[in-house]
Amino acid sequence: MAHTSPLTASLEDYLETIYELVRDRKLARVKDIAQARGVQAGSVSPAMKRLSGLGLIRYVRRDYIDLTPEGVREAQRVYARHQMLTRLFEEVLQLSPAEAERNACAMEHKLTEKAMDRLVRFFEFIDSCPEGKNVLDAFHRCTIGNEDSEACRCATELTPRTDEVMRRVSDLSPGEGGTVTHVDGSGPIRQRLLDMGILPGVSIDVERVAPAGDPLWIRLQGYQLSLRRAEAEAIGIESVA
Repeated sequence: MAHTSPLTASLEDYLETIYELVRDRKLARVKDIAQARGVQAGSVSPAMKRLSGLGLIRYVRRDYIDLTPEGVREAQRVYARHQMLTRLFEEVLQLSPAEAERNACAMEHKLTEKAMDRLVRFFEFIDSCPEGKNVLDAFHRCTIGNEDSEACRCATELTPRTDEVMRRVSDLSPGEGGTVTHVDGSGPIRQRLLDMGILPGVSIDVERVAPAGDPLWIRLQGYQLSLRRAEAEAIGIESVA
């Protein structure tokens, strides 16, 4: 019986675990799945019944679990996304294996076919095109891509195009604005700004500034936000001269 309803993230995780167990050990049992997922065995059985009902596994209570041909295809689809995302986080963004794994698990369920295709094409570019390797190496050497690297020219000068002026949000007066190019630094200030949606490519307008210059209020994607001056100084912005 073929499944017709989309799988939940939890069921996809179980399917992926079964796939890995069968691949590595040639069999999967409820206790093996529970151990691999870090859950109680009692919570595995209901999931197995649902996967069986969807035609993705062969499951008889207290017996071995195997994937149906459709189950293999579905598990491979999820696993492939996991592999690509893990590689992105480890090789490109240079996260630790554990952190890369956590992020891949969180994102693999929502990755569309088009996004997966583009991600694969990106790695094909990195692996097969000479320019791809150069781009990745440059990213890793630059302090923009790696805060532990020595400062490179683009990070220290951030030379603007000839028709534009590079400024900081803290340099702007009420009524002025521009497009975010980068957010300096690391740690809590940078993370707070990223969490607020202050990302490269978004537009920011300064609405007002406190008499003493701190704080200042900006308009971002339709919302008014308050920034401390130290935060505003960390935001590079590109404005038309």
